[in-house]
Amino acid sequence: MANKLLRGTVQLSSASFISKILGFIYMIPLGMMIGSTGNALYRYAYGPYAIMISLSTMGIPLAISKMISKYNELERQDVVQRIFKSGILLMLASGFTAFLVLYMLSPLMARIVVNDSSSGNSLESVIFNIKLVSFALIIVPPMSFLRGYFQGHQTMGPPAVSTVVEQIARVIFILAGVFVTIKILHLSVTAAVGVATFAAFIGAIFGIAVLIKQVWKRRDHIFRPVVTREGSPDISIREIFKEIIQHSIPFVVMGMSLPLYQNIDSYSINRILMHIGFKQHEAEDINGVISYAQVLVLLPVSITTGLSVSIIPNMTKSFVSKNYKLMRKQMNQSFLVLMTIMLPAAFGMFALAEPLYYIMFPNATPEMGGGLLKVYAPAGLLIAIYGVTTSILQTVNQQKKAIAGLAAGLIVKLALNFILPNYYPESGFIIATYFGYLTSLTVNIIVINRNIGINLKNIKFRLISLIASTAIMVLVVSALKSLLIALFFPKATYVNELIVVIIGVLAGILAFGGVLYALNFTRIKKYIKMKQ
Repeated sequence: MANKLLRGTVQLSSASFISKILGFIYMIPLGMMIGSTGNALYRYAYGPYAIMISLSTMGIPLAISKMISKYNELERQDVVQRIFKSGILLMLASGFTAFLVLYMLSPLMARIVVNDSSSGNSLESVIFNIKLVSFALIIVPPMSFLRGYFQGHQTMGPPAVSTVVEQIARVIFILAGVFVTIKILHLSVTAAVGVATFAAFIGAIFGIAVLIKQVWKRRDHIFRPVVTREGSPDISIREIFKEIIQHSIPFVVMGMSLPLYQNIDSYSINRILMHIGFKQHEAEDINGVISYAQVLVLLPVSITTGLSVSIIPNMTKSFVSKNYKLMRKQMNQSFLVLMTIMLPAAFGMFALAEPLYYIMFPNATPEMGGGLLKVYAPAGLLIAIYGVTTSILQTVNQQKKAIAGLAAGLIVKLALNFILPNYYPESGFIIATYFGYLTSLTVNIIVINRNIGINLKNIKFRLISLIASTAIMVLVVSALKSLLIALFFPKATYVNELIVVIIGVLAGILAFGGVLYALNFTRIKKYIKMKQ
């Protein structure tokens, strides 16, 4: 059983990691083909789609997984079958409703970001792309349900394969379709972005096909007649739906935070900048560049997402047994792991922002992009800490406080989006994001401290050594970058910037690792002796 659980965890984690890497890699060639204005159009469609996906699936895979596991343990196969039949109907209805809502609201949403008489993306092109991406909503909720169903049976292979196949099909369709549209058929960027948004539907078709095939192979087991055990309480469809929703709501908070922050920017930047004197195509250029910077910032954050989810079971056990000392130890360990990953990643990106943005998105206003990425990069640390603290709140049954913290942060973010750009037109939206996440994080920390307490004394030295190592790394990398550009690579070409990034990354790893080892040398030596 332990081996099966470990194998399943590895399968799901690997599938999630591969999917995220593919989701990042395709943005580079796509950005080269459609530019920052095309990327803004892509985000107008994909942003609301991400929110509708979160609402229509509502953490269903994890919720269904928990319920199936529970009733399998209780040997209530009759309830498991009822969950399957009623749940799939619920998700089909949810998906079709989400599709109709997004499809019907597309004209209203398009008018928020563009208007008929402006330069840049047209109103019709935004409506067209939002309508295209909405079709995927019909497929994704039932697909999510089936993944949760298999996970509940401790069968992780089908959902893992489905996740990877969905992303591969989507990425291939995007890159091949956009290339043919622009380079061979010589059609507009609007048509190319339409192909890219419709790829969500194509990917979902491939993903659900894998799961349906596995359901069909197991049809005799899934649909076999089951008699309710004598003396077992009857559980109605209404009770099943209620339990599904109760289990799923906690997972919505984490899933919704990033899409909501991104959509606040996507749907407010244009109007705000046009109000203070920018033309629409200039505003859309800034909008697209900020979204590209988000892609880079969120890459290391995605690596820590697994940490956010993995700490829930162990901390939940400690909370149930009221072992708060162990909870604090587990929390400190998670925080240390997070800081070890995110501190060098976020501030390394800060030090190499200009050449890094150039090699990733050379056709998307690299002069502006490098500067904005420099401002945005440290926010990755804040976002990652927020994700972990939100997970901790779930373990101590403080989901309502987590939602309140998210709402407070979003209100601060939205308010500052209208104020700060008057003083910092391009970076004001990013600074507003810092304040929004700081607000939510402050609420989370206060609630955690009240419930289980926060004590960082045991990890104080290691935190200080991580911060010191990161600071020295930034100084070394920044100085080396300036020296390389001044003496050897004064002209900004793709090859020159790539060499600067490679040398800078290697120097950063050596500097960070070397200083961290030197600061902890005595402790490491003592640990080795103790083990021997």
